[in-house]
Amino acid sequence: MAARAGLTTERVTRAGADLADEVGFDQVTASELARRFDVKVASLYSHVKNTHDLRTRIALLALEELADRAADAVAGRAGKDALTAFANAYRDYAREHPGRAAAARMRLDPETAAASAGVRHAQMTRAILRGYDLTEPDQTHAVRLLGSVFHGYVSLELAGGFSHSAPDSQETWTRTMDALDALLRNWPSPSPR
Repeated sequence: MAARAGLTTERVTRAGADLADEVGFDQVTASELARRFDVKVASLYSHVKNTHDLRTRIALLALEELADRAADAVAGRAGKDALTAFANAYRDYAREHPGRAAAARMRLDPETAAASAGVRHAQMTRAILRGYDLTEPDQTHAVRLLGSVFHGYVSLELAGGFSHSAPDSQETWTRTMDALDALLRNWPSPSPR
């Protein structure tokens, strides 16, 4: 059956990613994917171990796609231009591929995470922050801040949270990039304990 369906691990993973974009990452199961291919679930198990393995593979694919997109966006840029290009790559990817974007936030075991494109994301973020002369531990604080702002903004935007009032979401996004750039250029000293 699997040979007739032309299934490969890559094809199953990509179909799972497409399914995640369509129905939501949390709704992706091996059973649902088997229905899409019109095969028995057992036919998928020669390509993925189970639903968790399928979701992990989707997460790894999404991290890779997002890292490639972000790397292309920031190439040759520095400072605010790099920050904005990186943020826009994340936002655009999440808008085009909401299920994949959710998958990219899946908690991976340490070994899988260390071998994933998530490492490239962190390296790119830190490279952007070097342009702001941030050192540790402030660099780690800034990485977490940027991730929180990008994820939070895009999540609220995709849920329609900004569609009910002016100004338009794009204007707020642009102002948010201005504010982040200003903050990173003027990073506060630690508060006394």
